[in-house]
Amino acid sequence: MSPRFPLLLLLLTACTALCHGAPLAGELRCRCVHTVSEVIPPRRLDRVELVPEGPHCAVPEVIVTTKQGQTVCVNPSSPWVQLIVTKIFNSPHKQL
Repeated sequence: MSPRFPLLLLLLTACTALCHGAPLAGELRCRCVHTVSEVIPPRRLDRVELVPEGPHCAVPEVIVTTKQGQTVCVNPSSPWVQLIVTKIFNSPHKQL
């Protein structure tokens, strides 16, 4: 066995341990563990964030922040959420 082999093996093991499981770009998981369908009055909403499906999550996510600072994941298939999203996309001032 070459004297360099243990050093090479140690270096390869360390590199594998550091690289294994590291995400390629940011978090690669859904941000919403569960969603709510209850209506949140639009006057209470401060921000609406639309996260499309992708490699991080198989389903689109809609995350709202209330004026009180509470962040809530809402069900994107709820009719009231679809109405708000449609209004945002049709607005000339698209603020998500």
